[in-house]
Amino acid sequence: MTRATHDASFGSPSRMYDAAPAELGMTPSAYRRKGAGSTVRYALADTPLGIVLVAATDKGVCNITFGDDRRALVAQLDANFARAECIEDAARMAPFVAQIRAYLQGTRERFDLPLDIGATAFQRRVWDALRRIPYGETRSYTDIAESLGAPAAVRAVANACGTNPVALAIPCHRVIGKDGAIAGYRWELHRKEKLLETERAASDAA
Repeated sequence: MTRATHDASFGSPSRMYDAAPAELGMTPSAYRRKGAGSTVRYALADTPLGIVLVAATDKGVCNITFGDDRRALVAQLDANFARAECIEDAARMAPFVAQIRAYLQGTRERFDLPLDIGATAFQRRVWDALRRIPYGETRSYTDIAESLGAPAAVRAVANACGTNPVALAIPCHRVIGKDGAIAGYRWELHRKEKLLETERAASDAA
């Protein structure tokens, strides 16, 4: 924990915990409590990539995930936030869903979404690096590890990508293998391929 804190450029663990709510929305301890005391509102919508579930607390979006089974998506949300009150609220979530649909149609390159997610210090560094990858471009897991000053941490970078709770908002789909292979996507490879194709097409058209 101490090593990860210093790797993330915090002078001490107390500095990291002071900064966490502003950077992540949710404190690490609150995230571990699976949303205890919080209300999580969510909506399900059909998209070109299948069904998307978008969920948010009062502070920001805490989950964006894709799948093919509505019940399975809701069940996973309930498990992730087992101690929160989860409420379906399509009207409240409509602006977030609209951004996602525009992005998937290639008419929006960036999200304007407040996030409320928990992360370790290393995950935060990886996710920040992912958000700096330009639209329409990709980086390898090795590239990300080297950009963090941790060239040996390729597997840890891949693990951080695999635990990203907010698809698209943190664009882990832009990370590929060193050999250019499209691999390792939490929401299935065919969705990753489609996302990269959409971004390339939109970038070329611009």
